[in-house]
Amino acid sequence: MTKLNQILAVEKGVKSDVQRKVTDAYHTVQKTPLLSGISRSYQPIDDEGEQLPPESTRVQVQAESVLKEVGASLTRLFDVTATKDWANCAAKADVRIDGDVLLADVPVTYLLFLEKQLTDLHTFIAKLPTLDPSETWALDGNTDTWRTEPVKTTRTKKVPRNHVLAEATDKHPAQVQVYNEDVVVGYWTKVTFSGALPQRRVNELLTRVQKLQDAVKYAREEANGTEITDQRIGEKVFAYLLG
Repeated sequence: MTKLNQILAVEKGVKSDVQRKVTDAYHTVQKTPLLSGISRSYQPIDDEGEQLPPESTRVQVQAESVLKEVGASLTRLFDVTATKDWANCAAKADVRIDGDVLLADVPVTYLLFLEKQLTDLHTFIAKLPTLDPSETWALDGNTDTWRTEPVKTTRTKKVPRNHVLAEATDKHPAQVQVYNEDVVVGYWTKVTFSGALPQRRVNELLTRVQKLQDAVKYAREEANGTEITDQRIGEKVFAYLLG
């Protein structure tokens, strides 16, 4: 008895083969000379006249025959596709994680959808922003974000100072040099907040997605192993169309 994965294996080849044959048939019936024939003979008006040989061209392509060939090719495609689609309605499997059923009796078409979505989700999670590993982070319950420990730094201000190089005398004024001195005038306390995720959390999410991806693939293979009944749809369709 045929299995769904066997039909899936031949479906692509059948499609391409039928497409080629139908395309060839289309181009064939567009070539008017191939569908045309002629037969003519010559008779002089008297026995003394010139005798000319008859001429004839045979019809090389009959549209009705081409139609039947196209119908025969498409019948195969119709049957393969119908068999697959009918089987997809019955092909189901459980998605299991660590031996436990996460999703029961999932149709194979939905398993294919899940595979695509999980691939996209894996890419999304892998690109999530993570916390700077050079900092120490703690979850802040008030803001529901991550925060660092407070870091205290000083704020300074340049204050001009006078440095007496030489005291004043009766003959000379004092020699004074003006310079700026950095004086602490206050303190900054800095706390950094972040909405990113710890790397361990991203790794955990990726592990879960990968595990589910594997489980869905196993389920799809199991569903594709379902025994199916070959459908004969094309013959009925073309019996009506070409009847």
